[in-house]
Amino acid sequence: MSIKIHPSAIVSSKAKIGENVEIGPFCVIEDDVEIGNNSCLKSFVYLANGTRIGLDNLIYQYACIATEPQDLRFDGHPTYVVIGNNNTIRENATIHRASHSERTMIGNDNLIMAYSHIAHDCKIGNKCIISNGTQLAGHVEIEDWVTLGGLVGVHQFTKIGCHSMVGAKVYLTKDVSPYCLIGKNPAKVEGINRIGLKRRGFTGDSIHEIDSFYRFIFHSEFNITDGISEFKKSHILTPQISHIIEFIENSQRGVYR
Repeated sequence: MSIKIHPSAIVSSKAKIGENVEIGPFCVIEDDVEIGNNSCLKSFVYLANGTRIGLDNLIYQYACIATEPQDLRFDGHPTYVVIGNNNTIRENATIHRASHSERTMIGNDNLIMAYSHIAHDCKIGNKCIISNGTQLAGHVEIEDWVTLGGLVGVHQFTKIGCHSMVGAKVYLTKDVSPYCLIGKNPAKVEGINRIGLKRRGFTGDSIHEIDSFYRFIFHSEFNITDGISEFKKSHILTPQISHIIEFIENSQRGVYR
């Protein structure tokens, strides 16, 4: 087993460290930490108790993971940050461990850019981009393939649907439906994330179906609930449309339109 640990790093003998892991200068690794194979910590990275990191992750300078949540109700019980595989976490990013649930969760293949904050109990899916300075409050849930522009602020308990994109400096207080493009302040739906869907291999027919559905429920004479009901009467629901409907019907904060 090959592990490279810089002499200046402070690494607990109780930490579980996989093969081919590199820990750079002045990193601090506490007791209850697990780091998967082929991961690299550049320098000055702080991994607190409760950190669980999968395979092939790259973590840059001054990132801070699994410190206590910024929640006055937190009683100090053991909780975790669980990070999947092949993620890149850039400089000064902070990811706090859970407060109310068991774990804050980050999936696979995500890019978390510099100065981003992911608060307690958040759940991030796969292949997401969280741009510089974006701030996620507690209990935010983000599905797969979401892109958040720089300096986005997300209110606690907000949910963001798959393949959506949010422009820079937007403040979100409601849920973002799947496949949507959000811009401006106050936030509103500017259309669907057409370019992103094309890049990810969605067919023209699928993109047209998603666009037509949103035009019907957002721009017809019906409110959203009635619009969905009317749409169901006259259309065969594809998996994408079914997911959108389920997302909207389960929304607790309401969705942007």
